[in-house]
Amino acid sequence: MPDDLQISLGSGIAAFEAKQFSQARSLLKPYAEAGEATAQYRLAIMCQNGLGQVRNEQLAYRWMASAAGQSYGPAIHGLGQMHLEGDCTVKDERKALACFQQAADLGLEGSMVALARMYQQGRGTDKDAIKAKVLYERAGFDPDELPGY
Repeated sequence: MPDDLQISLGSGIAAFEAKQFSQARSLLKPYAEAGEATAQYRLAIMCQNGLGQVRNEQLAYRWMASAAGQSYGPAIHGLGQMHLEGDCTVKDERKALACFQQAADLGLEGSMVALARMYQQGRGTDKDAIKAKVLYERAGFDPDELPGY
């Protein structure tokens, strides 16, 4: 990506981080439409939560799935959350489990914790305390110090 385009994308991300969502949407939308995963992810968050616009579940899911399809870890985790909660899509714990596994494989500690909880609770899979413990430890937690473990 040329430097001037990278700066413009950076401005959109900065506007998002500064909670200037209308400006962020204007700056990020062309990049999202061109297939840029970080822009798609941020637009998905804005659509999902009605930030700077009316909540749009269908568009939120579309942007999140597109960014996740490019192996963008935060979007894969976000897609997992959507499936886990039934937010912007039909609730499907097995799909959530697969998303969290994929994001955990990319090293996302939050996804490791989400996956560990799913194994601990038997959501979308059989209960597996050993897998849960390994995942908590990979994420940097001592399972014995966690409430309810």
